[in-house]
Amino acid sequence: MTFTRNLFLAGAVLAASAGFANAEMSATAINDLNVRSGPGPQYPSVGVATRGSAAILDGCIQGSRWCRVDVNGMRGWVYAEYLQVEHQGNAMIVEENEAVLGVPSVTYESTATVVPADPQPAPGDELLGPVGSVEAITPPETVRTYIETTPTQTVQLGGDVVVGAEVPDTVTFQEIPDYQYRYVRINDRPVLVDPGTRRIVYVYQ
Repeated sequence: MTFTRNLFLAGAVLAASAGFANAEMSATAINDLNVRSGPGPQYPSVGVATRGSAAILDGCIQGSRWCRVDVNGMRGWVYAEYLQVEHQGNAMIVEENEAVLGVPSVTYESTATVVPADPQPAPGDELLGPVGSVEAITPPETVRTYIETTPTQTVQLGGDVVVGAEVPDTVTFQEIPDYQYRYVRINDRPVLVDPGTRRIVYVYQ
């Protein structure tokens, strides 16, 4: 009797696990993106998920562009516009297709233990422009050396500092000798920018 009961309980656990597995949604990061400890740019980054990283999407906050994911061993919050899900053979951006994809709604409760990231853009600061497609690059080590030996003042901008984001016209770039891309420090993070499109092509970690 006990043996039969244990088999039943084991079967129930397996069935429950299978149900949770089916509920998971697989997504892909379409750009490098910050994974944050809470649903907002004011929360500290727990790491960066590189473009093409596979993620498990728990769900998104209703009426918000923030979604909770597990990606590259990190659990946190990312923008829905940077996530892509395969649906019936088509790649769909989560932010634009939440209803079609059937993305679950999740909630977030703030706690006193959450410490905002520092430094933070002020409310009146300019915003980074929309993210667009750019060609991935791998800068030579000489560029990193130049950046480390040529400090420049940081620029505070709202939004996530990710590959493909457009830098406002008011921001001045630093030229790098014998190199096609320019250098600027945004929110205390060194980035490389295509001067023609003003889009970020590389973010130093």
